[in-house]
Amino acid sequence: QVQLVESGGGLVQTGGSLRLSCTASGDVDSGAIMRYWRQFPDKQREMVARITKEGSTNYAESVKGRFTFSRDNAKMTVTLEMNDLKVEDTGIYYCNYLARGSAYWGPGTQVTVSS
Repeated sequence: QVQLVESGGGLVQTGGSLRLSCTASGDVDSGAIMRYWRQFPDKQREMVARITKEGSTNYAESVKGRFTFSRDNAKMTVTLEMNDLKVEDTGIYYCNYLARGSAYWGPGTQVTVSS
């Protein structure tokens, strides 16, 4: 089993910044792919960012240039730096761990961007 503990999020005004972090513990695989997804108020979901063990990243088009995803393999922690936030970034952000054919999800953290 793998447990994911998320932190960060909150309320910020348009143009502001927030940082989300997620730490995996338990029977972790250092080679796991880590991702952040978000669920919008209308329940639509989008993969925000993805990162491999080697640090290779992919981003949703909507966040490119504004969000930065990084990881610390020693701590099994990933960090999503979110800058120049927009109202449309509002949603629940979920950390996602993929390894050995299994997927685990964090409980989610609310990000609200006000105009």
